[in-house]
Amino acid sequence: MTKFSTHLLVCLPLALLLPGCAQQKFASLHYPLTPRIAPLPVTVAPVAPPDEVSPLLAYHQSLRRMTQGELLKELSGITLQQRTPKITLQTGMILMLTRGGGDLARAQTLFDSVANATEPEADGLKPLAQLLSSHCGEARRLADSVDRVTAQLRDTQRKSDQLSDTLEALKAIERGLPVRPTGGPSAGGR
Repeated sequence: MTKFSTHLLVCLPLALLLPGCAQQKFASLHYPLTPRIAPLPVTVAPVAPPDEVSPLLAYHQSLRRMTQGELLKELSGITLQQRTPKITLQTGMILMLTRGGGDLARAQTLFDSVANATEPEADGLKPLAQLLSSHCGEARRLADSVDRVTAQLRDTQRKSDQLSDTLEALKAIERGLPVRPTGGPSAGGR
């Protein structure tokens, strides 16, 4: 082998490595300080307390789609469960919709009991209980107002019917009276 080919064999692998080294050297010349990415601080979001109200609002929406028979069945089933603030609110929600005599008053009493409860599990439900209680109070006032107006309307209708009957009786009397002669020459002529 010749001297040139020996040098070529030795230099060829070095020549192949040279571009990689040159590229590294070139990169370090243009970017002498490699930016270091600082790790982002890990923040743990505080765990939100469990939402107790949303399931109750969804329950109320499902109740509104029920018939009166389904509501009464739901009421009989829920009264068998152990009394908790949540079950108490659900019972009151059913009573708000059953429209039975005194059901609104019973519902308001149940809501007030949760709003004034001292149990820790009632704390998250108190604002909803207060809202529902005030809603029941307003609905009861409106129902009482409707009852008063209905009674006044019945009384006014009764009086109107009496006046109509009296008017018809007067008309009948008037028709039964003899006809008066109209003003022509007088019969007794003076």
